[in-house]
Amino acid sequence: MHPRDPGQETECCRTRGAALPSRDSPFLPPQILNIHGIDFLVQCEAAPGRARFSFPRLEGKGGRRHPGDSLSTTVIHYLQARPPAQLFFFLASFAMEQLSTANTHFAVDLFRALNESDPTGNIFISPLSISSALAMIFLGTRGNTAAQVSKALYFDTVEDIHSRFQSLNADINKPGAPYILKLANRLYGEKTYNFLADFLASTQKMYGAELASVDFQQAPEDARKEINEWVKGQTEGKIPELLVKGMVDNMTKLVLVNAIYFKGNWQEKFMKEATRDAPFRLNKKDTKTVKMMYQKKKFPYNYIEDLKCRVLELPYQGKELSMIILLPDDIEDESTGLEKIEKQLTLEKLREWTKPENLYLAEVNVHLPRFKLEESYDLTSHLARLGVQDLFNRGKADLSGMSGARDLFVSKIIHKSFVDLNEEGTEAAAATAGTIMLAMLMPEENFNADHPFIFFIRHNPSANILFLGRFSSP
Repeated sequence: MHPRDPGQETECCRTRGAALPSRDSPFLPPQILNIHGIDFLVQCEAAPGRARFSFPRLEGKGGRRHPGDSLSTTVIHYLQARPPAQLFFFLASFAMEQLSTANTHFAVDLFRALNESDPTGNIFISPLSISSALAMIFLGTRGNTAAQVSKALYFDTVEDIHSRFQSLNADINKPGAPYILKLANRLYGEKTYNFLADFLASTQKMYGAELASVDFQQAPEDARKEINEWVKGQTEGKIPELLVKGMVDNMTKLVLVNAIYFKGNWQEKFMKEATRDAPFRLNKKDTKTVKMMYQKKKFPYNYIEDLKCRVLELPYQGKELSMIILLPDDIEDESTGLEKIEKQLTLEKLREWTKPENLYLAEVNVHLPRFKLEESYDLTSHLARLGVQDLFNRGKADLSGMSGARDLFVSKIIHKSFVDLNEEGTEAAAATAGTIMLAMLMPEENFNADHPFIFFIRHNPSANILFLGRFSSP
């Protein structure tokens, strides 16, 4: 960070308030700018309305990139000549891109870990729900415990991670959308245990997570039921029992809960009368009968030659959310036919395969099975495989940012998810505790999802993956 030379500041610089400026504001105070991760040297006398800046280097390990690495010198020189108010709006977008990158990277890593444990089964998770829950825990971690969580979830690549989640939550939970999408957080703490006021204030401010005091010590079963009722309400009844009997006991001190619920109608609905019984190929030998939906419309589409894989985007009403499906041409391996895609699946590849500029508008014959999935995971071992280990170790966990003492550890991180995909659209829920380019006229394309595929639901304004899954078997 560049030190600010007090001699360069005029009185206007020192007395200017830190109120959020309008887009046309000629001056942006350094208090605001520094909060958002860029250190500005304000030179009111020499260059009114201009600011020089540098990107601070993050202290990530293992070759982690700091925010400025993705910007060319030309772009930085251009930005250095912009009025500070313009830089603020650029930076807000840039910071959200950092969070999207971190969350997508974690989503891919977790998907690969789940795939290693079960190479052929269905998978359905909400990476955002899991990341949000772990970010709340991260607020209270210290030392090596914090370092492990930060690295595994790529929090060390994002400036001011908690403010970024705060902004994302506000964006996701906005009113008036043509779909229902809500992300909710809550803390359930033992009523006799003293949590640090700073920790509780931060979870409330950044994640909207209020603390509910419950009696884990004397009435753990009542506390469990109370938690489940809250989750059930937040997910419109789709996840009625996040915590099964015995999952909390009189030693439980804190349960952090995140719930996400989505219900959206397709921009182009499937007609129910077009749905037919059809075989779904599980592998080269076995099939099951499914209700196969059909429609022929223009959709964003691409074909990845080296993967022999089709990419289809199905927008929801309003087009702020989309389901994107990766479908191999055929089952060419001895498993689900997805092995080649799964082996090559990385953050960079996923973005390259699915970014809007790589899709073109095509007339597509879409055959897609109607399905429901309900999945439940204890993520403890999967997160440990990604490097989060001390958090679950009674002797090593450092959650002193929650209580001031090192007497807490995380026993389990439970994640349950639900998705219902039909002719009208999609309904999905999960809970965790603990522009298209028009190409030349092309012939119509066929997209027949009669065999396993990978799919995800993306929040397009922020490019965050809300839900991620693999449909292998009805």
